Amino acid sequence: MTGPIAFQGRPGAYSDLACRTAFPTARTLPCDTFEAAIDAVRAGAAELAMLPCENSLAGRVPDIHYLLPESGLSVVGEHFQRVEHCLLALKGATVGGIKRVHSHAVALGQVRAMLRELAVQAVVEADTAGSAQLVAEWNRPEDAAIASALAAEIYGLDILRRNVEDAAHNTTRFYVMAREPRSPAPDAPNLMTTFIFRVRNVPASLYKALGGFATNGVNMTKLESYMVDGEFTATQFLCDVEGHPWQPPLARAFEELKFFSREWKVLGIYPAAPFRLAQGGN
Repeated sequence: MTGPIAFQGRPGAYSDLACRTAFPTARTLPCDTFEAAIDAVRAGAAELAMLPCENSLAGRVPDIHYLLPESGLSVVGEHFQRVEHCLLALKGATVGGIKRVHSHAVALGQVRAMLRELAVQAVVEADTAGSAQLVAEWNRPEDAAIASALAAEIYGLDILRRNVEDAAHNTTRFYVMAREPRSPAPDAPNLMTTFIFRVRNVPASLYKALGGFATNGVNMTKLESYMVDGEFTATQFLCDVEGHPWQPPLARAFEELKFFSREWKVLGIYPAAPFRLAQGGN
């Protein structure tokens, strides 16, 4: 990489950590919104964008499935980031002196056991890294934040406890986006393809559209539906499958999909992440 990688959030956010983990030598570019991160890549201010798409506890990330098809960007990779929540406070603060814990609503929901143990007030803030920044600015030893170890380093806070999340498998998956596709060779191993489609509004169209993946032995790892244009009959699907569209099994599956779909579009072809392979995927 020669340019920075954009993410949504403040420095020290888990998306920032994902960028630094996946691309250790790249400069990261914080953006206020997902749209701003996408725009940064389109405008050339960033080479890539790291966009979260789903979390093992919280499910899919809202808005991403709407933004991807219209972004004009291509999926060129995926990254899985382990979410390791830390209890952060001012230097010299103690766990016993904490009265309020600040963080994003989702993060607070993932550390309920610790909140009960400490009998503290949970205060919802806009994001995890922003909570760490606020605690540093307030300079009050009774306030703490739930955020990453990276946020502690950036904002000069102490880590009072590490790995305070209730579930050890808490992991977020990200799409890595670029202006141009970086399609690997069809015979390359361990490939993923992300695409969207809309089925025709006829009986059993979804069943028939997906039938080709089953009969051709294509493993579908993600299938999400959502309404578009406010129409209950206009449902769009976002999918991830194993393989390359030029490989015969997936090519045949796409032929059947096209026959029963109003429209479809490949958003990217990319190597499966090492985390996926370690979990037994591909």
